[in-house]
Formats: sequence, C-alpha cells, structure tokens
Amino acid sequence: MTFAEQAVAAKDASRALATLNRDAKDAALQAMARTLSIAAPSVLAANALDVQAAQQAGTSAAMVDRLALNPSRIGGMVAGLRSLAGLPDPVGDVIRGWTNPNGVRVRQVRVPFGVVGIIYEARPNVTADAAGICLKSGNAALLRGSSSAINSNRAVIATLQAGLAEVGLPKEAIQLVEGDREVTAEMMAARGLIDVLIPRGGAGLINAVVEGSKVPVIETGTGNCHLYVDATADVDMAIEIMLNAKAQRPSVCNSLETVLVHAEIAAKFLPKALAALADANVTVHGTPAVADFSGAVVPVEQHEFEAEYLSLDLACDVVDSIDAALAHIRQYSTGHSETIITDDRRAAEKFTAEVDAAAVLVNASSRFVDGGEFGFGAEIGISTQKLHARGPMGLPEMTTTKYVIDGQGQIRE
Repeated sequence: MTFAEQAVAAKDASRALATLNRDAKDAALQAMARTLSIAAPSVLAANALDVQAAQQAGTSAAMVDRLALNPSRIGGMVAGLRSLAGLPDPVGDVIRGWTNPNGVRVRQVRVPFGVVGIIYEARPNVTADAAGICLKSGNAALLRGSSSAINSNRAVIATLQAGLAEVGLPKEAIQLVEGDREVTAEMMAARGLIDVLIPRGGAGLINAVVEGSKVPVIETGTGNCHLYVDATADVDMAIEIMLNAKAQRPSVCNSLETVLVHAEIAAKFLPKALAALADANVTVHGTPAVADFSGAVVPVEQHEFEAEYLSLDLACDVVDSIDAALAHIRQYSTGHSETIITDDRRAAEKFTAEVDAAAVLVNASSRFVDGGEFGFGAEIGISTQKLHARGPMGLPEMTTTKYVIDGQGQIRE
C-alpha cells in the first residue's frame, strides 16, 4: 500500500472512530492491551533484532536504551492502554456554552482532529502510547517510526491491529508508515489528508518537520532541563532529587542536564553532591567554581550548557543569586522542565513566575513531567510550544473544538 493509499484509508477510518461512544473505544483499548500482552514474546524477539543491529552500528548507549524493550516496558505499554480505557472520553465535552438574548444556544464542543500523523525516533513504546491516545480521542493514527525500530514497530502494530479486529474496528485506524525519506516528505505535504503532524525525537527531526511541513504541526521539544539549588535548599533533599532526575533514566527528555548552585550553599552542597554523582557514574562537566570542590570534574565548554546530553553527563555551575540562575535558564532553556530546590516560599514564587517553560517544579524531580505521572494514562509527547497544547499531551490535547449552534428558526436582522 502506498502512503497516499494509507492516508486515504486513515481518513475513512477516522470518520468511523469519530462516531464511536466511550464503551466502544474502551473495548478496543482493552482488546489492544490483551493482544499486546499475549504477543509480548514475539514483540521482544523483534525488538532484539533492532537492538542488535543498533549495537553493531555503533549507536550510542542512550539511543539503544530508548530503543530497547523488556518485559517491564511492555508491561508498561499494556498498562498504559488499560489506563486510557479507564479515563473519561474527552470527545463531546462542552468547553463552554451560553444562550443569546434571541434564544440561540451556542456550545463549544470537543471533537477529534481526524487523522494524526506522528514522526518519531526509536522508542517503540511510543507506538502503543500514541495509538491508544489517538484511538481514545477518536483519531486515526499514521505512525512513522524510525528505521532503527522497524521490526519492533511492525510487531507492535500487528498486535494492536489484531485487537481492533477483535472488536470489529478497521485496522486502518492504526497504521505504520514505512519507506525512505521521500515518505516522510509525503507526510509533511499531506495537507487535507493528515490533520495534524507531531514530531517526537531529537532537535534535528523536530526542526525538519516544523520548517518543512505543510500540515499543521504541534511541536514537541528537546529537554535541556535545569535544576537550581537555592541558598535555602535542604541539601539531602536536593541531592536525592538531583540523582533521580539525572540517573534514573538519563536517555529521556525530562532528565536533568544542568545543575546551578547558589554560591551561599555551594560549600555545603557540592562536596556531597559531586561524590553522590560519582557514585552514580555521572560525569560532571563543571566551571572552575565547581571544580574547586572535586578533582573529578571535567572542564565544561560553553556550548555544553546548550547540550541535551541524554547520558550520564551533567553540566554544573555556581551562580551568585536566583536572578543569575534565571538569566542562565533564559539563555539556555529549551522550555521543557525547570526545577528549583528551596525552602524559601518567595524564591519558589519568583522562580515559577519568571521561568518560561512547559513545566516548572518546586522541590520535585523533573522525571515527573510525564503524561503517565500526570494521570493522563500515556502521552503523545511534551509540547514546548505555546499554541494549542503545552506540556504533556494526553487525551484533551488530541482534540480540537467546534461550535454547535441550536435555534428555533431565528434569523439575523
């Protein structure tokens, strides 16, 4: 099937999905979860082929980690589908409504986009998450995964389509788009067939889609996430949060990349923090002010403050004030997630008011910036733009609205 044929079939399927009630969509999600769970061994076998090929090609450890599946991660994919089935259906929600003096009723109602195209790198778990969110929100999904995950994505899509078949829904509601770069270009040019396009991956992919697409784009962003340790911070709490944000899973976009330490607390915080990071096998790239506290600190290059390491590497600097920390974040932030550790309410309020990001955290790990952790069941990605959606994108973000006007024969005078 050519891409054009896939897109037309997806548009047809989207019309069927748009009329489904919640019970029908939830039944489909439960069937998809069941077929994925049963097929876990075959999905893992397919994924092993992709992982082996990536390792042989010299792919970075961070990207291999994003690519790899295991029983726990497949269990998370299954749980995500089941969790979506337990969430309210956003389609049909009335955002606002009123009755005009002439008796005409106006309602703004949530409706599906229609066909959602998603272009993403590695991470075959995204395939299940995206398919489930699109289905629950009444959208057909055209999923363009990377070639590095082709075997994994084929296996996952096959199981999800088997679930759709069990409940009598068209398999074209969830499709894997395969092919070379020309197919990606076709997706970006498919205005009228694809209603919205979402890139999820590195800066290169995102920028290419944003700059080259004729289809409306919801931009997900890279995560150069900062943690600012304020002068009043609890040192032990700051270290625990820092380690979780950096080392719990360094290859994802909500992991920590830069730590900024107030000069007043540096002597208390940095010796313990640097030792803890070393124990966690994290390489710290620091300024001279940081290196004064440990001989293991690697000199940081200025461009590294712009880096999304996605590895066990961390940039670090000492700042003279919260204003200096905010200035640093303004210069280097990608607008994803920024954190302050403080015991000063006024400092927390200043930080949350002045930081321009999709998520701002006070005394909590940036690893919480995730659709599942927010209670969304799963997520399409983290939007760092300011139009339509910002932050983790769950079910409501995969809808648009239309106005429904009810009258009794009124005409405009």
